[in-house]
Amino acid sequence: MISTGDLKKGVVFEMDKQLFQVMDYQHLKIGRGSAQVRMRLRNVRTGAVIDRTVQAGEKWPRVRLERRNVQYLYEDPPNHVFMDQETYDQITLTPEQLGDARSYLKDGIELEILTHEGESIGVELPITVDLRIEQTEPGFRGDTASGGTKPATLESGLVVNVPLFVNVGETIRVDTRSGTYLERVS
Repeated sequence: MISTGDLKKGVVFEMDKQLFQVMDYQHLKIGRGSAQVRMRLRNVRTGAVIDRTVQAGEKWPRVRLERRNVQYLYEDPPNHVFMDQETYDQITLTPEQLGDARSYLKDGIELEILTHEGESIGVELPITVDLRIEQTEPGFRGDTASGGTKPATLESGLVVNVPLFVNVGETIRVDTRSGTYLERVS
């Protein structure tokens, strides 16, 4: 069983005979009443996002997920195709199953696919991903009115704020947990 004290981002559990992944949670203690936990959950099968508030200490069945190493091959609109590294089987996932992970996919990236009772339900990204900058405005010396950053569009379509010295064609490292720039790779 998993309780509200065990919650963290990315945990999958079963509630109302559905599988949900925790996107965000917040512990609330209000005056005289008991503590509550406000959660933002994503249904792993349908991709629907719901907000739920529960009493602290509530418990749900923990879901056992199997992980397999896969490689991203290509997009077959609207789906995405992966190859199992051991069996070379191709696995197709929908945009709803992938969620925000679509923003970090590039050809050849290796990651883990999550399965529950033989059904593929999503992927787990590495902590960081290296992506090439496709489009950004040139940074000008002394232009720090915006905090020294500028928006950049990456090869996957993701837009992140980067320092002024980073230019088009360079590769940067992005944190997949927060979607932020970490460092310049080349």
